[in-house]
Amino acid sequence: MTLTHKPDFRVSLARDQDDLLAAQALRYDIFVEELGGGGPLVDHEARLERDRFDPFFDHLILFDDAAGGRVVGVYRMLKGDRAEAAGAFYSEAEYDLGPLRASGRNLLELGRSCVHVDYRGGPALYHLWGGLAAYVADHGIDIMFGVASFHGTDVAALAQPLSLLHHRHLAPEALRVCARPPHAVRMDLMAATEIDRRAAMVRMPALIKAYLRLGGVVGNGAYIDHGFNTTDVCLVMDTSAMSERQKRIYGAAT
Repeated sequence: MTLTHKPDFRVSLARDQDDLLAAQALRYDIFVEELGGGGPLVDHEARLERDRFDPFFDHLILFDDAAGGRVVGVYRMLKGDRAEAAGAFYSEAEYDLGPLRASGRNLLELGRSCVHVDYRGGPALYHLWGGLAAYVADHGIDIMFGVASFHGTDVAALAQPLSLLHHRHLAPEALRVCARPPHAVRMDLMAATEIDRRAAMVRMPALIKAYLRLGGVVGNGAYIDHGFNTTDVCLVMDTSAMSERQKRIYGAAT
């Protein structure tokens, strides 16, 4: 972290268009400039990362009031009923969500999670999770899911972490979504006995590691997203199966 002040965090849903634009500006800094992503609705002149799904999502925003209300973190959340209005969940372009839809449970898709580079490694993400926990409780969410990404599309370079996810964190069959062809790739790239867990965890993005600590599991197969220059996995979290310890971590805002 490079902060020279003590943050004063505040979490709330986007209240107006200005809040949404600020969230999209942060997303541009991270997903476009930092990670090399793109998309048909990205506005490079205005420096906004956006897509057709934004109007259907609720946008959870982390503000630092000690920095004049600066937007420093973002989550977006799509409830099942809103997905019907949107025509699909965002991640259905990458994964067959049939098992989740067939479960009859209350679904929430998470996406575009990001924290400003100056605030990483500190409590910012936990404040976002505190807001997310309140939202989940308010709406009676049973299952949270969404794609999380490894930077880059060289699957061979990701063999260790992808294989670890497949062998140790694969979702139960009832919740096992599957990556869609033609951009689906296998994750069991090496045998379980060949995995160097330390090396795998070094390559594992912080957000994925955090979801695993909460009891998250992954779908079958990864998806190569050339538009965003990422290799994606679909994480699924059953709120009823979360341990009390995991719930304390998930609800903490320290």
